[in-house]
Amino acid sequence: MSDVTKINGRPLKPSTLMMGHGYDPVLSEGSLKAPIFLTSTFAFPSAADGKRHFEGITGKRPGGADGLVYSRFNAPNQEILEDRLSIWDGAEDALSFSSGMTAICVLLLTYAAQGDVIVHSGPLYAASEGFIAKWLSKFGVTYVDFPAGATREQIDAVLAKARTQAAGNGGKVCMIYLESPGNPTNALVDVEAVRAARDAALGADCPIAIDNTFLGPLWQRPLDQGADIVVYSLTKYVGGHSDLVAGSIAGAKKWMDPVRMLRNTMGGICDPNTAWMLCRSLETVELRMQRAGENAAKVCEFLAAHPKVEGLGYLGMIKDTRQKDIYDRHCLGAGSTFSLLLKGGEAECFRFLDSLKIAKLAVSLGGTETLASHPASMTHLSVPDERKAALGIGDNLIRISIGIEDADDLIADFDQALGAV
Repeated sequence: MSDVTKINGRPLKPSTLMMGHGYDPVLSEGSLKAPIFLTSTFAFPSAADGKRHFEGITGKRPGGADGLVYSRFNAPNQEILEDRLSIWDGAEDALSFSSGMTAICVLLLTYAAQGDVIVHSGPLYAASEGFIAKWLSKFGVTYVDFPAGATREQIDAVLAKARTQAAGNGGKVCMIYLESPGNPTNALVDVEAVRAARDAALGADCPIAIDNTFLGPLWQRPLDQGADIVVYSLTKYVGGHSDLVAGSIAGAKKWMDPVRMLRNTMGGICDPNTAWMLCRSLETVELRMQRAGENAAKVCEFLAAHPKVEGLGYLGMIKDTRQKDIYDRHCLGAGSTFSLLLKGGEAECFRFLDSLKIAKLAVSLGGTETLASHPASMTHLSVPDERKAALGIGDNLIRISIGIEDADDLIADFDQALGAV
């Protein structure tokens, strides 16, 4: 490739690189945009090339395949996508997957072994927490969790407990898995404190992974705060149009290569059409997220003053001193997804949701349209009631993801829906 990444020594910004990085039109008949490569396999220039590629794929030689082999391993659209994803987080490498949960499951399976302990923050997306608690436990993997806003001292105590638990199981603490902001409360994790605690108690061999879906790739760069691996549901802001499902992880090659090996075996790589659509979406991700963030600030200003609103889990209006400190150190913007606490309970929330006219009642986030849902009875229905209560996921909580519609129209919609409560 002959990519231009600097002009006059000045590095180009991600929004500029999204227009062509990783793709050479000369290789595709001069096509300005990359074609969709619908093929399962690729012809080798020579038998020696085929051998060399498979040496990389099977791990006999470090570094992975030197070229294209088979679309379960790699393909042009996926490689272009992964090159561009790594730019946003300043990562050395990135891997794409068929969904965010596929990315998370393959990541955890790569690093967890029988007797190991995973330390994770709470709350997590219900499926992430469920995979750790319900499925990995079948293979002798246990976990210890801590609340999102935990201090360094609290994290130290949790890691000490995890080390003792792992020693008793004949294993190790294999990963610290974070989600910040947490779904659906928007609670923030102090990644810098987690990194310092990890380094002191476990050393650098235990990776810190973080789900950055709520704020990434524009409003938070966790690798800069000390995380080793950043995780995304690309379905959300990166895809941004509610028309695809995909996921990714990014980080240093030493963390990515073992995951790539398991992905090669299990499959789960993003398909070429979805990869092409994601490259399309990355061209406008900054514009879409900026507009949605501006809209969210206006909507939340209205909601905060409404008499039927008990509170907001919006990062632009943090009242807790600890959370505000984390936000100031870690975040570049408040995002456009937040929790709305109504005065009342499930019945009031349902009346509000059923009265919306512009906002759609749906469980995703980060799309061009505004979405609203009731986590306690929808995305987090499988979480035990006592666990939901401990995490602050009550019956009066609504999760809202603001889109790119006109902000005044959205305010009018929320106003009339609150009038029905």
